[in-house]
Amino acid sequence: MIWKGAVSFGLVHVPVRLYPATAHVGVGFDLLDRRTFDPIGYRKINKATGEEVAKEDIVRGIEHRKGEYVVLSDEEIRAANVASTQTVEILAFVNAAEISFLYLDTPYFLAPDKGGDKVYALLREALRRAGKIGVANVVMHGKQHLAALVPSGPVLALNTLRWASEVRDPAALTLPPEDVGRAGVTAKEVDMALRLVEEMSSAWEPAQYHDTFHDDILALVARKVKAGKTHALETPEPPAAASRDNVVDLSELLRRSLGARAPATPVRAKKTKRDTESEAKGASA
Repeated sequence: MIWKGAVSFGLVHVPVRLYPATAHVGVGFDLLDRRTFDPIGYRKINKATGEEVAKEDIVRGIEHRKGEYVVLSDEEIRAANVASTQTVEILAFVNAAEISFLYLDTPYFLAPDKGGDKVYALLREALRRAGKIGVANVVMHGKQHLAALVPSGPVLALNTLRWASEVRDPAALTLPPEDVGRAGVTAKEVDMALRLVEEMSSAWEPAQYHDTFHDDILALVARKVKAGKTHALETPEPPAAASRDNVVDLSELLRRSLGARAPATPVRAKKTKRDTESEAKGASA
């Protein structure tokens, strides 16, 4: 549990506890000294003297003028806005589809605290039926976040959001016009692209997608351990490049994709009945 407080909307308060919703399962590389293979630690260094600084001597500060800082203690930071550190304050309810994935940051779980089951269930059901999510303010780890309160099956999830100032404006990018005709795309190519999208469409089942890099790295580690190479530094051979035809005709690329027996994808998953029917449909096209 990270903290406990309440979800507040109108005059209603839902006592809740906040829990992490994700777990890191990637490959954890340790930094080593290549001469001795001793682990390398993380040190906090005084940039002026180059000396290591003890944890108890590190404080938080905000630079208000070049080289001059205002120092704030953890207690002062918490006291600056006590109420918001204990409350998920819902500011508005919006349609879920209106929030771009660009704003999504970190997900958490909210569970009802003592005496909060009924009102928790009520809020979850109201959001589900309305097709809305709650946009809220919350303070975690000494920082204020915008967040989305989202019903997800039996749980209310709290997903922190990026502030508008943190999402860059794509206007500075060189992009093709939104009118695909002006971009040189033909109606026939659009039709084939739509067919390809339909053939490759399936229900969202996150468990069927795997971190193949993680699996391959662990397999490589196992092979090196078995070979007794637990300290050897080797330069790995580059993987063989996939053979690709030099095709620049978009229509031809789409036709080849539609006629393929299986989509070129790194996903390791079993074929479903729908996938098989889709392949048959593509082969007959």
